[in-house]
Amino acid sequence: MALIETNNLWKTYDMGKVQVHALRGISIKIDKGDYIAVMGPSGSGKSTLMNLIGCLDTPTQGEYHLNGKRVSQMHDDELAEIRNREIGFVFQTFNLMPRSTALHNVELPLIYGGRNREERLQMARHALEVVNLGERVMHKPSELSGGQRQRVAIARAMVNKPSLLLADEPTGNIDTKTGDEIMGLFAELHNNGNTIILVTHEMDIARNADRILFIRDGQIEKEEIVRRAS
Repeated sequence: MALIETNNLWKTYDMGKVQVHALRGISIKIDKGDYIAVMGPSGSGKSTLMNLIGCLDTPTQGEYHLNGKRVSQMHDDELAEIRNREIGFVFQTFNLMPRSTALHNVELPLIYGGRNREERLQMARHALEVVNLGERVMHKPSELSGGQRQRVAIARAMVNKPSLLLADEPTGNIDTKTGDEIMGLFAELHNNGNTIILVTHEMDIARNADRILFIRDGQIEKEEIVRRAS
């Protein structure tokens, strides 16, 4: 069974008397354990597609199934529950709470999920150890480098053991060397069975994935299988 399956997915915005078709009938299938990169020029629809896959928005028409659930027809409360349980988000701007420790930042999805305190702390500490920040659990974001902040964000995204990790330009705010380290961490997560969808405008970042979807004018323009030297 596919983890993600969309069928004829459209997203249309009414801009006064004009309709803007951000997505035009996208049908894709992503299996568990896949590592996908999404590329496209500004305004191509890649962010809209990510919002729909991440259950942050609903399609105008078409169907979207996530892990066997038909989420395209769900209401806001149902979507919020799916987001918390099934999807981990990693953003370019980290989106960390500045006055909270790394441990508390990672713990937040578990609080929303209703876990008890002892379980939350244990899971959050383990997630930070996975991203090699076990000794920085009590540090606040201002006391961490950009790469370390992104690692906290990745730990937070993975702490609930979601079905899917969505990363939006995860190396956009860090230097090249640190970006390479973050991509190495994504490779480890993928090797451990995690499903990853990565949005990027950099081809060298996209080539870390197994498949690249190129989007233009709200449609899948082409798909490329990444070939690596053995």
